[in-house]
Order: sequence, then C-alpha cells, then structure tokens
Amino acid sequence: MDLGIAGRRALVTASSRGLGFGCAQALAAAGVDLVMNGRSAETLEAAAETLRLDHGVSVNTVATDITTAEGQEVVLSAAGDVDILVTNAGGPPPGIWSDWGRDEWIAALDANMLTPIALMTACLPSMQGRGWGRVVNITSQSVKAPIPALGLSNGARAGLTGFVAGTARQVAPDGVTINNLLPGIHATDRADQLDGTVSRQENISIDEARARRAATIPARRYGTPDEFGAACAFLCSVHAGFIVGQNILLDGGAVNLSM
Repeated sequence: MDLGIAGRRALVTASSRGLGFGCAQALAAAGVDLVMNGRSAETLEAAAETLRLDHGVSVNTVATDITTAEGQEVVLSAAGDVDILVTNAGGPPPGIWSDWGRDEWIAALDANMLTPIALMTACLPSMQGRGWGRVVNITSQSVKAPIPALGLSNGARAGLTGFVAGTARQVAPDGVTINNLLPGIHATDRADQLDGTVSRQENISIDEARARRAATIPARRYGTPDEFGAACAFLCSVHAGFIVGQNILLDGGAVNLSM
C-alpha cells in the first residue's frame, strides 16, 4: 500500500534502536525524510546510515537527551517544520510505590508526559497552518491495564493520555491527527531490562523469565519493532485521517478488553 507520505518530513525521537527505530525505518521505507534523535551519537548515526542506504531518504541526526529542555530546543531547531512527529522516550525503572519520592516522579513525568507535550506544543501550530499533520506518541499498554511494578510509567503515561484526548479533538479540524500507540512486550532493550529484573529477583535464567512472560501473551511471543513500525507508519499515512485521539494496543492480545 502506498502510504501517500513520500517527501514528507518527520521527527522521530529516541529512534536509534528499539521501537523508535522501527518507526523511523517504516517511515523511511515510505519515502519520508527524517530527523532522528538519540543519546548516543555513534549508535544514532549508524542507525541513520542504515536508513539512508536502504531507502535513499534524507536523514539528519541530533544526539541529545530529548527529556531535557535544552535537548528539546536543539532537536526542534534542527527539525524545523515537520509534517510528522513520533514521540518516544525510555520508560522509568520498575519498582514499588515505596521506592519513589518526588525526584523519581519528576523524572518520570519529564520523560514520559512533559517531553511529548512540549514537542507537540512546538510542532502542532505549523501543522495546523499547513492543514496537515500526524502525531504518534509511543506510550504503553499500562495506560489500559496498569502494571504494578511500573507505577512511575503508569502515572506519567496516563497523564499524557489525558492531554492527548482533549488536544486531538482541538486540532483535528485543521487536518492534524494525534494518536497513541500502546506497545505490549516487544523484543527490545526495555524488555531485556524488565526480564533481567525478574531473573534476578526470582533467581531464574533470563530465558526462563522471557518464556514465562511470553506464555502470558495470547500470541505466545514478543512483538517485533518492524511490525510496530508498520502500525506507526500507517497512522502517519494519508489513509489514517479519520483516526483521531485513539489509544491503539499492539500487545498480542495481552490486555483483555471488550471495548
């Protein structure tokens, strides 16, 4: 399917690997020029060069911490007016409620709520002015079914979800859509981190930890960055203009909801 977005320009944050890279890759395959962001300049540039060689698109890189005001300023200045914004940032560490004080909560809110809000606030006006734009926020299945060990993520991402619910309806008349993609377990560094925590806590191998968690997913496997990226690219396409303010699960059926 032709997604109808060749020649558009996208900013994809935290995109040097994992789900962010999956989204950047799918957009590049659709002919979208990219501004990619990540913390490691070396890893980021290697990812960008792969996309340049594979898809022949323009890819600019900005190595900085997107969760800081300074990092956001640098990235937005380099990106300029973009047609597509995909927000992503690493999730906060697991734990229990008694582990977290104000500093931990502020860090989680900065990364997983306030950063995407700041990026949307900066990018939406130019999209509205041109009468077309796409925003996809990578959040988590936890906003539908909170995960006990991920309280910081549950709270911060739920705040973002509430912001999007109102904002998406306000910009939709201008041809701009905002939607959230809610990943379940995918084969990424984040999954390795969480499986490693279980492995250490329960004194089992990491392979056993993965197998146990995969068994809880109806699809009986982890998702892949490629299939996640394909879903993201579709939401960014000309075919998705009537999808507004939605929270779309990509979780292999793990979250059992009737609505």
